Amino acid sequence: MGLTSRFGQLVLLALVVGLLGSGGGYLWATQVVFPAGERDAAEFFRVPDLRGMAMAEARQALIGAGLEVGRVDSIQHPQVTEGRVVGQSPLPGQLGLPGGEVEFSVSLGPERRPVPDVSRLVASRAITVLETTGFQVQVDSVEADLEAGRVVETIPAAGEEVVVPTDVVLRVSLGPPLVEVPVLVGMQEEQALAILDSLGLMVGEIQPRFRFGFNQGEVLGQHPEAGQEVPQGSLVRLEVGRRGLFRDPDPN
Repeated sequence: MGLTSRFGQLVLLALVVGLLGSGGGYLWATQVVFPAGERDAAEFFRVPDLRGMAMAEARQALIGAGLEVGRVDSIQHPQVTEGRVVGQSPLPGQLGLPGGEVEFSVSLGPERRPVPDVSRLVASRAITVLETTGFQVQVDSVEADLEAGRVVETIPAAGEEVVVPTDVVLRVSLGPPLVEVPVLVGMQEEQALAILDSLGLMVGEIQPRFRFGFNQGEVLGQHPEAGQEVPQGSLVRLEVGRRGLFRDPDPN
């Protein structure tokens, strides 16, 4: 074996001894001279469950567990009463060091918003407004004087503050109710006018027709004709027999 080879072996041996020596020294220092010691499990505190507690209760629970109150924030919650804890970090049951902080969030209660006023809007537009505001929409069709497809009202009423999300009933017009025009020909004028009023129909033009001695004050013609269905509030024109010197528009 050459001199160079033997020298290399000696160097390698010295390195190994040095490493063993340093490792052994480390072990001696940490385990014998300055032992770190193991932390007793009894020194840890189990994080209490704060959820549902009022803020004062949560603080007392943490103090009783040897922990500190950390950052407290607030959030809207649709179901948890205002002022109650809705979440925490660390989670309930986890172990914490003495004096460790626990953060928690407190409910501001459910969010409340006023119902937007969408009356007289087209139903599709009203639905968009309500849904983008956070409401859920149900549509109910009703007969009304408004044009068909227009919003009559909302339930709850516009401006009323309600919890979000909640259902809003949208009452949409089917248009004015239809009324069947009654038979008026042969009736006296006053009777015909009373019937039209009771049905919600309006009297339009009353056209006189000359009748000498006969059919005085009697309805001789009507438009629309009897049996037709028209929206409530529609005009009905009458031809009524009159005594006078004017031309009969219908010689037949």
